[in-house]
Amino acid sequence: MPAPLTTADRLLRAARTLFEREGAEAVSMRRVAAKAGVTPMAIYRHFESRDALLWRICDDSFEEIARHWQARAQGGDALQRVLATQRIYLDFALAHPHLFDYAFGIQRGQARRFPEDFRERRSPTLTVVADAVEDAMQAGVLRRDDAWDVAMTLWAHTHGLVALYRAGRFSLDERDFRAFYDASLQRLLRGLQP
Repeated sequence: MPAPLTTADRLLRAARTLFEREGAEAVSMRRVAAKAGVTPMAIYRHFESRDALLWRICDDSFEEIARHWQARAQGGDALQRVLATQRIYLDFALAHPHLFDYAFGIQRGQARRFPEDFRERRSPTLTVVADAVEDAMQAGVLRRDDAWDVAMTLWAHTHGLVALYRAGRFSLDERDFRAFYDASLQRLLRGLQP
């Protein structure tokens, strides 16, 4: 039998449910408290502000993506592992559109910055991508280059496509967009091959 959830866990679960269904604007301390079964003031024992609660949801989602990437990055062809990271990113963005929009659509002071924070391995997600890129370079399936710069290039490419799709800039349905996304990623990777 699993251990009962802590109050902080119940608050996070309630906030994430509201976030996923209705977006960040729906996450008020009063609504989260009601959903978690606590008083609004009780939230402040665990999260100093609404922003802190929202950023915790985002940080948890980055960790979630990283766990998926690490699970898929084991064994197999090195180039396929790089592709898998980018496909999982798309899956996450389309499954959790409000989180994607919030995490990457607003500026925040404590956000990790390229290159220093990433090279220090402070990004749970881009670290997995950079490691996969490095493995692909060592395997000879990608041209030798700076793995962090290549990882950022891949992320900028895939993120840009997802952001454009989320903003309604594609007339494609999801299935056709996924095909376009994959073909575009393949084109980019062909340019990075030896």
